[in-house]
Amino acid sequence: MNAPQAKNRFVQGCKQLALGLSLVGLAFQVSAQTRVDDAWVRATVAGQPSSGAFMTVTASSDSKLLSVQTPVAKLVQIHEMSMKDDVMKMQQVPSVALPAGKPVSFNPNGYHIMLMNLTGQIKEGDKVPLTLTVEDAKGEKESIQIEAVAKAINTMDHSKMMHDHSKMN
Repeated sequence: MNAPQAKNRFVQGCKQLALGLSLVGLAFQVSAQTRVDDAWVRATVAGQPSSGAFMTVTASSDSKLLSVQTPVAKLVQIHEMSMKDDVMKMQQVPSVALPAGKPVSFNPNGYHIMLMNLTGQIKEGDKVPLTLTVEDAKGEKESIQIEAVAKAINTMDHSKMMHDHSKMN
């Protein structure tokens, strides 16, 4: 290989590297569309079958939270707390709208994530892995992996709430 050929190969290699790096940057931007802050899970006592996960989610564009998964629960659902006829009710919802740039709070008194059929006790200080699936207005999905810290906070016991799953049908 002569000097001009070597130089041409070097230039081509640099162009490929630059393209690869720009694609890596693009992938990072896509996965950084949604931010999750202050994620925590309610610690449990031995044998307790369920818990709740709470956080604040902010999407950069109009999106919706479709689902959450975790290895600590066999069943994970998105729920909404509401008052009807002076009775607090909790029901599953198919998704939660995430308006562009507006933080959406998942807390014990509104939207929250129910972790049911727990695989074991969640102890105070445990880090619980959660994977959120968010879909933007274009139908593009992003998967967000976070760790929520388990806190022993005396919040309401969701396992004794009335559940209405009829709206999911």
